[in-house]
Amino acid sequence: MCGIVGYVGDSQAAPILLEGLAKLEYRGYDSAGIAVRNEETGNISIVKAKGRLKILSEKTDGGAAVPGTCGIGHTRWATHGEPSENNAHPHCTEDKSVVLVHNGIIENYQELKDKLSRSGYTFYSQTDTEIAVKLVDYYYKKTGTPLEALTRSMLRIRGSYAFGVMFHDYPGRLFAARKDSPLIIGKNETGSLIASDVPAILDKTRNVFYIGNMEIAELTRDEIHFYNIDREEIQKDMVEIKWDAEAAEKGGYEHFMLKEIHEQPKAVQDTVGAYVKSGKIGLEEVGLTDEVLSGVKRIYIVACGSAYHVGMVGKYVLEDLARVPVEVDLASEFRYRNPILMEDSLVIVVSQSGETADSLAALRLAKEKGVPVLGVVNVVGSSIARESDYVLYTYAGPEISVATTKAYSTQLIAMYLLAIQTAYVKALISEERYGELIAELGRLPEKIQKTLDDKERIQWFASKYANAKDIFFIGRGIDYAISMEGSLKMKEISYIHSEAYAAGELKHGTISLVEDGTLVVGVATQKALFEKTVSNMVEVKSRGAYLMGLTLYGNYNIEDHADFSVYVPKTEQYFTTSLAIVPLQLMGYYVSVAKGLDVDKPRNLAKSVTVE
Repeated sequence: MCGIVGYVGDSQAAPILLEGLAKLEYRGYDSAGIAVRNEETGNISIVKAKGRLKILSEKTDGGAAVPGTCGIGHTRWATHGEPSENNAHPHCTEDKSVVLVHNGIIENYQELKDKLSRSGYTFYSQTDTEIAVKLVDYYYKKTGTPLEALTRSMLRIRGSYAFGVMFHDYPGRLFAARKDSPLIIGKNETGSLIASDVPAILDKTRNVFYIGNMEIAELTRDEIHFYNIDREEIQKDMVEIKWDAEAAEKGGYEHFMLKEIHEQPKAVQDTVGAYVKSGKIGLEEVGLTDEVLSGVKRIYIVACGSAYHVGMVGKYVLEDLARVPVEVDLASEFRYRNPILMEDSLVIVVSQSGETADSLAALRLAKEKGVPVLGVVNVVGSSIARESDYVLYTYAGPEISVATTKAYSTQLIAMYLLAIQTAYVKALISEERYGELIAELGRLPEKIQKTLDDKERIQWFASKYANAKDIFFIGRGIDYAISMEGSLKMKEISYIHSEAYAAGELKHGTISLVEDGTLVVGVATQKALFEKTVSNMVEVKSRGAYLMGLTLYGNYNIEDHADFSVYVPKTEQYFTTSLAIVPLQLMGYYVSVAKGLDVDKPRNLAKSVTVE
């Protein structure tokens, strides 16, 4: 969740750190700080600020007031201790001999704090990070080398972390270490960089290294060295990032979320195009051969948030098309219920960042139990990608807004591709039907664009409900899964209480919440369930609800009951989520804008949830 940036090179570090942190604002934060070494005096200056990065930038004159070419920066999202300047990173020893920034959470911080207190250390903050920097200092004083101090500290710490570290005795050097929290290393002609995510350094370099779990990097202006926990030097391959810097900018849109909603046709097209060649789905390159797919007897989909809703869609599509039993679990629940995993099964872990802590832990649990894992991720080289047996990359490009849109849409494509190919290799669909489904996948980008072209109606309707207190989304089958994601989009960026219900469950208690003027969104894209869902819509309308109906072109009789109707193009019943979700994304967006909220950085939320 927190953001880390580091730089050592020829240029002034502070402006680079501030620029990088600005590109990580989407991760969520409540305070920020930088530490830069002044080469002339040898001193390390630390500047912190509570609140938005703008405050830190003003305190440092955009970085110009902090001289030096080696430094680290951080945006903090509070876990231990309230948001404050005192609790903000970087943290340091009293004499600033060791300065450190940290993303993650140290589970045994109290145990370590007690140990350090017995050794004479005192503490000025409420954070677990201060314990980390003083633990590194403790071992540095014992060993005399940064590398050994870091490795011994890593062996004592339980939890997750990405560290950026400066040692006063080692000018012109940065150290980085990680376990379960994202961290990348970049290199260009003028220096070396560290960052939590690619957008932070994309305008500086496209050449990066992915540091692995329990590994350390030592950076100078000209060289980068990597070491394992035994302090043995290891070799890393450089990876070229294919995105350009423009892809991580707003491009004239008011918010990243709106830009990313409009990028969905291309993201879907790119993801389909990556796996469909000459009218055939090719998953062999990722290891999902026909033999592997035909042998799968059960699937477990594990994910969090919007990715979990993708899993719900995947369950309906996989079970109906491929006739494979599917269980869908919240990752945070999966690992604690001691799951029974059957033989010949496959665990699918879905994550935009590939670093989601609960999903990563679920992946490791599945592997411990001997079950192969398929990772569906958007970030090349992420932890889930590296540790999965198979990886289906989505091609959404950088997604900056906290509320996911295009990454969600590309994850849906991954589920469709998997379901179609599995059904085909199991001989459950004919060659002709296989071709029809693939052809319709290819038409989805055009149909998503057609749905986007109707956004003005959604904007008008959303403005009417900016002051709503409760909104309910109802649907059956795949439409229920659509409703879950639509409700999440509404609540996470507009702060309006919003819930999704399986329409058939209304009469079992939920309908008592409906009163005069309550907005209820009825999603009805499934032909076999259309009449039943409309009946449920009539039930809530009779209790005073104001009805919005969302269905396919041609189902115009919904207007007999709905007060406002939205239509999306017809498509295969399995693919309707890709179209129906777009008006709901737009509705959440426009309600948030009408309320004057910060759409891209909703309160209390972070893009990449790297702690439990």
